[in-house]
Amino acid sequence: MYFLSGWPKRLLCPLGRPAEAPFHVQSDPQRTFFAVLAPARLSIWYSRPSVLIVTYKEPAKSSSQFGSYKQAEWRPDSTMIAVSTANGYILFFHITSTRGDKYLYEPVYPKGSPQMKGTPHFKEEQCAPALNLEMRKILDLQAPIMSLQSVLEDLLVATSDGLLHLIHWEGMTNGRKAINLCTVPFSVDLQSSRAGSFLGFADVHIRDMEYCATLDGFAVVFNDGKVGFITPVSSRFTAEQLHGVWPQDVVDGTCVAVNNKYRLMAFGCASGSVQVYTIDNTTGAMLLSHKLELTAKQYPDIWNKTGAVKLVRWSPDNSVVIVTWEYGGLSLWSVFGAQLICTLGGDFAYRSDGTKKDPLKINSMSWGAEGYHLWVISGFGSQNTENDSDSKSIVKQPGILLFQFIKSALTVNPCMSNQEQVLLQGEDRLYLNCGEASQTQNPRSSSHSGHKPSREKNLFADGSLESQSLSTLLGHRHWHVVQISSTYLESNWPIRFSAIDKLGQNIAVVGKFGFAHYSLLTKKWKLFGNITQEQNMIVTGGLAWWNDFIVLACYNISDHQEELRVYLRTSNLDNAFAHVTKTQAETLLLSVFRDMVIVFRADCSICLYSIERRSDGPNTAGIQVLQEVSMSRYIPHPFLVVSVTLTSVSTENGITLKMPQQARDAESIMLNLAGQLIMMQRDRSGPQIREKDSNPNQRKLLPFCPPVVLAQSVENVWTTCRANKQKRHLLEALWLSCGGAGMKVWLPLFPRDHRKPHSFLSQRIMLPFHINIYPLAVLFEDALVLGAVNDTLLYDSLYTRNSAREQLEVLFPFCVVERTSQIYLHHILRQLLVRNLGEQALLLAQSCAALPYFPHVLELMLHEVLEEEATSREPIPDPLLPTVAKFITEFPLFLQTVVHCARKTEYALWNYLFAAVGNPKDLFEECLMAQDLDTAASYLIILQNMEVPAVSRQHATLLFSTALEQGKWDLCRHMIRFLKAIGSGESETPPSTPTAQEPSSSGGFEFFRNRSISLSQSAENVPASKFSLQKTLSMPSGPSGKRWSKDSDCAENMYIDMMLWRHARRLLEEVRLKDLGCFAAQLGFELISWLCRERSRAARVDNFVLALKRLHKDFLWPLPIIPASSVSSPFKNGKYRTGEQLLKSQSADPFLNLEIDAGISNVQRSQSWLGNIGPTHHEIDTASSHGPQMQDAFLSPLSNKGDECSIGSATDLTESSSMVDGDWTMVDENFSTLSLTQSELEHISMELASKGPHKSQVQLRYLLHIFMEAGCLDWCIVIGLILRESSVINQILVIIQSSEVDGEMLQNIKTGVHAVDRWASTDCPGYKPFLNIIKPQLQKLSEITEEQVQPEAFQPITVGKTPEQTSPRAEENRSSSGHGSIPQGEVGGSSLVSRKEEDTARTEEEEPFQDGTYDCSVS
Repeated sequence: MYFLSGWPKRLLCPLGRPAEAPFHVQSDPQRTFFAVLAPARLSIWYSRPSVLIVTYKEPAKSSSQFGSYKQAEWRPDSTMIAVSTANGYILFFHITSTRGDKYLYEPVYPKGSPQMKGTPHFKEEQCAPALNLEMRKILDLQAPIMSLQSVLEDLLVATSDGLLHLIHWEGMTNGRKAINLCTVPFSVDLQSSRAGSFLGFADVHIRDMEYCATLDGFAVVFNDGKVGFITPVSSRFTAEQLHGVWPQDVVDGTCVAVNNKYRLMAFGCASGSVQVYTIDNTTGAMLLSHKLELTAKQYPDIWNKTGAVKLVRWSPDNSVVIVTWEYGGLSLWSVFGAQLICTLGGDFAYRSDGTKKDPLKINSMSWGAEGYHLWVISGFGSQNTENDSDSKSIVKQPGILLFQFIKSALTVNPCMSNQEQVLLQGEDRLYLNCGEASQTQNPRSSSHSGHKPSREKNLFADGSLESQSLSTLLGHRHWHVVQISSTYLESNWPIRFSAIDKLGQNIAVVGKFGFAHYSLLTKKWKLFGNITQEQNMIVTGGLAWWNDFIVLACYNISDHQEELRVYLRTSNLDNAFAHVTKTQAETLLLSVFRDMVIVFRADCSICLYSIERRSDGPNTAGIQVLQEVSMSRYIPHPFLVVSVTLTSVSTENGITLKMPQQARDAESIMLNLAGQLIMMQRDRSGPQIREKDSNPNQRKLLPFCPPVVLAQSVENVWTTCRANKQKRHLLEALWLSCGGAGMKVWLPLFPRDHRKPHSFLSQRIMLPFHINIYPLAVLFEDALVLGAVNDTLLYDSLYTRNSAREQLEVLFPFCVVERTSQIYLHHILRQLLVRNLGEQALLLAQSCAALPYFPHVLELMLHEVLEEEATSREPIPDPLLPTVAKFITEFPLFLQTVVHCARKTEYALWNYLFAAVGNPKDLFEECLMAQDLDTAASYLIILQNMEVPAVSRQHATLLFSTALEQGKWDLCRHMIRFLKAIGSGESETPPSTPTAQEPSSSGGFEFFRNRSISLSQSAENVPASKFSLQKTLSMPSGPSGKRWSKDSDCAENMYIDMMLWRHARRLLEEVRLKDLGCFAAQLGFELISWLCRERSRAARVDNFVLALKRLHKDFLWPLPIIPASSVSSPFKNGKYRTGEQLLKSQSADPFLNLEIDAGISNVQRSQSWLGNIGPTHHEIDTASSHGPQMQDAFLSPLSNKGDECSIGSATDLTESSSMVDGDWTMVDENFSTLSLTQSELEHISMELASKGPHKSQVQLRYLLHIFMEAGCLDWCIVIGLILRESSVINQILVIIQSSEVDGEMLQNIKTGVHAVDRWASTDCPGYKPFLNIIKPQLQKLSEITEEQVQPEAFQPITVGKTPEQTSPRAEENRSSSGHGSIPQGEVGGSSLVSRKEEDTARTEEEEPFQDGTYDCSVS
């Protein structure tokens, strides 16, 4: 509603002695001038600019006679000021403007500027007028004056001797006698016997009073703390004609303020609360409407230490009230008690170092024009605790502070309530909640749904309009700020109304005269071209948009005529393009509904107009009167009507209507009369024949029924004219904001499946609910309330304590307004369930189930009910939790909702929760059946707390095996940790929740990180003795590594290992090598040592042909085909290697130098088929320094290409690095010595065509390497066959020759290869060429098999041979160093000199199995 903005400003008062400091400020009725009183001075200030115009200084002699000044009151026409003094005198001052056209400051324009041309009304708006103050009259009332109040043409004065004086503004009593309060009868209401009890004691007098025009009487506070309301029974103001009413329970009143629009009297009390009373229309008694008080919950340290209420002031538009207390502090409340701001807490009360500030004490305050400013005279500077010798200290001087406010457009232009935008207006700018205009085309508006910008469409691939509009409405907390045109402002300040169109693309503002509008698309203001036309119209009843037209009600000054005008946005702003309709009386309120305009006028009548585009021209709209309704019987004063709207809401909900199209017509008028919401529906009791008339324009509209009161204490009303069959509940509802009582919704109830409604079931229901924000707009389909909230920023740390501790920037925080929103659906569902309307709740919830935050709605509802019922002290007769639980089971999200709610609730409430929703063991099993493993994991944590360890272990085992089966590696890692925690007695600390990803853990791949596997080690660089030949597995660190720690002999680890072994065995038996690789890489499984153990059991290949086929399928590897051309080529005899290996071996050295020269930049984009630089010192530094970014490298699934990034030594696998897309120019340079014939080139391309994806190749090589190390030679043969590389077969031969291999394995290999040969002959001739190439090796193999002796234990000795050895020369140059990993300590030494090729291969091969989010740097 109202929000503080920025820092307060301090006005420079002329410095006099401290005794002359100002203490009272009073604005004139128009809030243009402010009278500021000091003990012997009266100053007049101007509002914009805030400058001092004139000061009257009382001479010392007369000052001692009158006593110091006390209070000031303006005459309604601002020509006189009455000032009361301490000794009972009233001084009347006349304000006269000095001769002619004189101003305080004259603007000086350069020659030829347009302002020179004497525009009317121009200069005086520029600046403050020059005024004279002259004391004309002195009146002595001979008793201290307590209160002054201007009443119409008279001045009402209350004195301390208990008299009320009615004085004419010319300073005469006109012979009227003063009224003695003791003679005024007081009673509880006006119905009691006429002779009410009199006040009855001598020293009673009025301490404070204020006149209420709409109640025609005075709210008064007596010196003994009693409060009351005095009203003249007839028009004559004499003691006999006055009667008072009082409430019996207020005995500590201190001050009073009256709200004329809502007929409220706010009485400040000594207790620190404000009691707001209204008058009962029928009995005349005073009824308590609500209280404004700080709660212990919000302000625990200050709520009862504020002192008495010192001042209460309603804003000019009567929508908020500001309160200040004896001990300082300000608070702002909406009209019915919603707290908006309080300066007793947060950054207002505490410095950034946590010390407490003294609250600002306020002596006097007054609202400025339109409520944009609050003029405050601060108290004497208690802020300054130290005894500062500097007498000129600013704070010690009471000064004038100006607090700046931003307010919602709804406060003055209630027709904005059918929009879904939030619009705030400041004195020179507007705040919108829609972002760029290009994004804000609201897709729900039927006419524009087709023109969504294409740039935006692809942001939401799901095409859900809801989410698209939500993103623009809720996307961020910042506002779109539009600066109001300064040209318009300088002659028309202050801005009175503002309005935004449905799409949020155009805004119109109204100042003192005329109006202007702005387009967010073009970022331009449009002003009247003719300033005379602008200055000739005063907009009276607000303005609204209808399509591209602006509809407004105004007063034409030159013609003295009230008019209704329609201007087209796209044409020039000129009366020539406006459609003007004359009206009989002044328009107070205006609103647009579909194609109708509803107008409320000062004669208490409502007029309905139809508005349509004229057929004679596209640029004009026509307005015709449809219907007039007089409301004078029901409305005591036209000023009391807060808003008037036309809606399609009715007590019938559309199903029971006789004709369906009537449901879409304008059904009823909603009138907010001083906070009472009144509805008038169309009277359908008569015959309905008129509907069938041929011409709809000629149709006579139905009359309206007598009004019905729907609700009390209503501040705002929201309805929409859109229709949506899916969300009828939300779109046909009426939303009310009721201040401190929260919100209410008047919800339609529909029978299910269009059955006949029950006669006893009402068709609508009013449901109240509380929200934590002040509502400014309702998004109907999205079930959201939008609002705004004040936020504060402290800047006091920027100023040193001594030099600037009295700066306003130190004393006050900087205030900003932030957008906010809140879900309300769970409140409504809950209210329906409480009232046993579960079927309606279900219909409503199902219509909103597609909303992105619907799961959160269910969770909130369950959580709130659980907290309330489980913590209640008394037993609950009819608990709601079982109903809510049953309701939630209707939705597929039931299991997640329950577990999320439990995890966010304390353990003590779990038994109560699960008693209602079911046993957690059953829910866990349901999750497993539904394959929802993450939710099951959450239930596991609940089970661990509620059940014995054996039960949770049993369930954890179940979940672990399911997660292994489904390849949920993250979950597997958590389960390993969980099972260990149960086993090692850590179960009293529940493990952390399994999350989707844990960036902190570096994952199971640590296991490989610390092993440097060199696929080929150059003997020239490194002596072979450097490498240990047997395997040394270093212990990985990190969460997953705990599994391999020293206590691996404990039963729990054994139990986990058994499960992992069992899974690995299954994968091997089913020939799922790809899954096996992922499993080992992700969980840090010791694959090699396990394979060594299982060599003759699970790791045997039972059917070579099946294994070969399965690998082709798993790794997307094409089966070979025979090339069309003859295959006779030098490749047959193995003298040259084909494709990649050949290129790699030939070009390694030149390329290595080339890349190292290119520097590190090359490393980061190295995508050549040659791989990466060897790990120089430089590279290892980058690898470690790029840690955080490297985590991104593995987010993509295996099949995905193009998502990975390559930094440091993590080679980019996303682009195929095979020779096909390699750099052919490089190849030419390196092969200039080779002469390749056409047939050879054909052969190479054939070979490349029959290769699988690069990633699969890397993975296969990695697996080959693993099986080599484990001595599973039969698997090596299978992979060698798939890769079709004779070097692999050669290498196996070497191993078999140089070490003793199990004869059974050799026999298995032999039979397997024969089986493959047979299969190739019949089914896959593409394999024959390769089998022919390796025939000699196979022959050698069978010879060895025959002469094989029973071997001893197998020792892998020469496993270091590279799969890509190419020629005997290369083989001689390479050492037979082992592949064992280097222990961590040696990383710095030996592995740094390993060649680039090996490490690249190593990196490439690690990476493919990595599905998670873990980094991999190669040691």
